[in-house]
Amino acid sequence: MPSAANSRATAAPPNSSGGARGPAGLPGGVAPSWQLVGLVALFAGLAAALLFTGAAAARQVSDPGALVRWGLPVSKALHNVSLATVIGGLIFAVGILPRSLGGSRSKEADATEHPAFTRALSVAASAGAVWTLSAIAVLVLGYADVAGQGLSGDPEFTRSLVYFMTDIETGRAWLAVVIIAAVVTTALFGVRSLGGLAATLVLALAGLVPSALIGHSSSSDDHEGAINSLGLHLVGVSAWVGGIIMLVFLSGILAAGGRGAAGASGKAGARQDITEPTLRRFSALAGFAFVLVLASGVVNASIRVTSWADLFGSSYGQLIVAKTAATLVLGGVGLMHRSWVIPQLGSQGVGMSARRVLWQLVVVELIIMGATSGVAVALGRSAPPAPTTYAPDASPAFILSGYDLPPELTPERWLTEWRFDWLWVAVAVFGLVSYFLGVWKVARRGDSWSLFRSVNWVIGLVVLTYVTSGPPSVYGRILFSAHMVDHMALTMVAPIFLVLGAPVTLALRALAPRRDGSRGPREWLLILLHSKFSQLVTHPLFAAANFAGSIVLFYYSDAFGYAMRDHVGHELMNLHFALTGYIFVLTMIGTDPLPRRAPYPMRLLLLLATMGFHAFFGVAIMGGTGLLAADYFGNLGRTWGPSALLDQQMGGAVAWGIGEVPTLLVAIGVAVQWSRSDARESKRTDRAADRNNDADLTAYNDMFAKLAERDAKLAERNSKLEGR
Repeated sequence: MPSAANSRATAAPPNSSGGARGPAGLPGGVAPSWQLVGLVALFAGLAAALLFTGAAAARQVSDPGALVRWGLPVSKALHNVSLATVIGGLIFAVGILPRSLGGSRSKEADATEHPAFTRALSVAASAGAVWTLSAIAVLVLGYADVAGQGLSGDPEFTRSLVYFMTDIETGRAWLAVVIIAAVVTTALFGVRSLGGLAATLVLALAGLVPSALIGHSSSSDDHEGAINSLGLHLVGVSAWVGGIIMLVFLSGILAAGGRGAAGASGKAGARQDITEPTLRRFSALAGFAFVLVLASGVVNASIRVTSWADLFGSSYGQLIVAKTAATLVLGGVGLMHRSWVIPQLGSQGVGMSARRVLWQLVVVELIIMGATSGVAVALGRSAPPAPTTYAPDASPAFILSGYDLPPELTPERWLTEWRFDWLWVAVAVFGLVSYFLGVWKVARRGDSWSLFRSVNWVIGLVVLTYVTSGPPSVYGRILFSAHMVDHMALTMVAPIFLVLGAPVTLALRALAPRRDGSRGPREWLLILLHSKFSQLVTHPLFAAANFAGSIVLFYYSDAFGYAMRDHVGHELMNLHFALTGYIFVLTMIGTDPLPRRAPYPMRLLLLLATMGFHAFFGVAIMGGTGLLAADYFGNLGRTWGPSALLDQQMGGAVAWGIGEVPTLLVAIGVAVQWSRSDARESKRTDRAADRNNDADLTAYNDMFAKLAERDAKLAERNSKLEGR
């Protein structure tokens, strides 16, 4: 959708350094006709994959008709592309592009939005409308496909559709997508503050969750692994594809650069060329997305395709191979951007060839991504070789937790029984790589970083991975005592090491501030640190109350049962208690910056209070005679180990014991920091005395001397009055 700003940009006259040629030439950006090539590639790839797998063929029983068979995948393809465009536009607006023409240097220009920023939000808003309409189409066509009937306007069809939306998991998921899409689209037409746009981006990313929870992933043998890997895959694909689409629509503005383009205020003059920083920032994001897409795709495919014969011998597996090959090609194109094109754009006297290659590569990426996206939709409509339906004789444990009972818990199985939670594995890998990239940047600048902090960070991530993917997590779904080990390690052990790693301090040292008015990771981190929300959750009293009180609220409410039965609830439980423990430990012994810190005596009092609360909670569980989440733990059909009630009482002892030891260690840490603080204050006072020759002590003594002299004079005067 060309705008006035883009028309001015593409109409800029060419110059000797490869200026814009207008809409007909690649060196001046991607022409509007080329912007449709990606859409053509999308539908071509979709049609070819559907015909190859036979997913669009007529059914022998309950065939909904050609309109539904072809309309549903086409609607899903439009949904996926429009959602990616919305996410890409918001990412560009929030973290890549400058918001105003003048950046942070001109107050007059700050009132005028940068044309690239305006274009990104305009494209995202239009894509949001397509997203909403396509989600509605998927909802209606999805019901017709499940019901095996064509579209109809009779009341019975409408009643059944309403039932599908309100009582069937797939229907509820797509209804949630429609609602999220409508809210995001409305916000895109009205919100312009960067904070509001960041919140809109989070909501748009939440629109990926329902898609990950339904389909093949929800019925795989390792359904939680499939759901998490698919969710990570969708995040990476949306950021990557959406970013490429944004580059295409911004190409005219970026190609014009700063060559005599008039600003929106009507004043002619040079506009800052943002091509190089925009591409460099997106290249970093695309590199992260490439790794995420490739790794999560391999994990997800390995869950659904369990043998090499299925991979190469089935149409489903062959499409996966083709999709993987296309991803590797796209990664190679991105590497060309990063290693050759972008460095030339950042240098003086760039020739026309660099810009021509830049937009040619963008068009190639767009075509390949379009075709790959179509193949991905066809994969979702095709049956994988591995069976994806529950067996009719599934065990009670499988029905409740999604997994069969693990073998009886023995000491060695505290090390050997693993079931990877790919969401937390991704968090740990990202945290590890980001941390050591930060250490590398700090070291390259000539500064040092404590080895003690680095070691603690690694230990914290190892503990986090162990409790979310290892035996505590596996047996925590079966035994309350193991669950309590999992919980206490997640909220009390891992946070201690992570806090001692001081990741925020490292980030603030490693990340460079931006000067063009855009907000990068450093700017957003500082905004979060100084926000009202941060002031609330990091207040020592609130952190302690949340740390201790949320345990009771969680375990003595329906939230506990929901977290055990539902995958989303389980992940939210892990997230809540990991953050709660981290923030509490941070307020006690952390060195990262905080809005406020409690004095050391108050910290010790809060720690003593939480120790007492943990003891009370553990004793209450130990003496309890009612089973928590009885409909879950009481119906697992476990044939080994203690009874559910006895195991729960053992879990109370675990809560008491494991909860007290880390709290005591934190208290010792507070005492050590208090002692060091006093020692530093004494040294500071001594250095100040050395500098001013004990001026403070001399003034102090002079004050007492004057007081004594005044008292002597007063006593002498009183004695004279008494003598009279």
